[in-house]
Amino acid sequence: MTDVLHLYIPHPEDGWFYVKMMSDPETMAYNAPWFPPCGCIPSPETEWLRLQEHWIGKEPERFYAFLRREKDDAFVGDVNYHYNTERDWCDMGIVIYAPERGKGYGKAGLSLLLEKAFRADGVSRLHNEFESARGAALSIHREAGFRETGAADGIVQLELTRGEYLRGKKTDPEV
Repeated sequence: MTDVLHLYIPHPEDGWFYVKMMSDPETMAYNAPWFPPCGCIPSPETEWLRLQEHWIGKEPERFYAFLRREKDDAFVGDVNYHYNTERDWCDMGIVIYAPERGKGYGKAGLSLLLEKAFRADGVSRLHNEFESARGAALSIHREAGFRETGAADGIVQLELTRGEYLRGKKTDPEV
C-alpha cells in the first residue's frame, strides 16, 4: 500500500528540495537528451527563483507543486502542468526523486495532478510525452486513462481530456 501523498505548494524556503532533485543525476537521467550528459538542470538555484515567480499561484495557466508524504512530511517529487497555446492543451510533468521510486508515488502523484487539473482548475486536456522505453511511466499514464496519440523516434505522445477523465471516474453524470 502506498503512503498517502498530498500536493504541497512550495514556499521560497522549500527550494532546497527542488535544487536537490534537479542536481541528482539518478533522478534526472531521463532528461539527459536535453541536458547532457546527466540531465541535471544547470543553475537549479536560479531556476527555483524563476519557478517561484512564473509558476506558483498561476493556475489554471500554470501549476507546480511538490508531492509530500503525509506520515513524515517528506517531499518525494513534484508535478506540474502549463498551457501550450500552440497546441491548445496543457503539457504536464511528474518527477519522483530517485530514492523514492518504486513505492507507488508516481501513480499517486499523477492521480493528484489529474484531480487538481481537471476538477479544481477545469483544464480541458493534458498531454505528456517521454521515451517509450520508460515502462513504469507509460504504465501509470495508461492506468490513469491516458491514450497514446502518436509515437516517433522513441518518444510516445499521450493525452487525456477532462471528459474522458470524468467519465472514467463515473462521478459526473453531466459528462
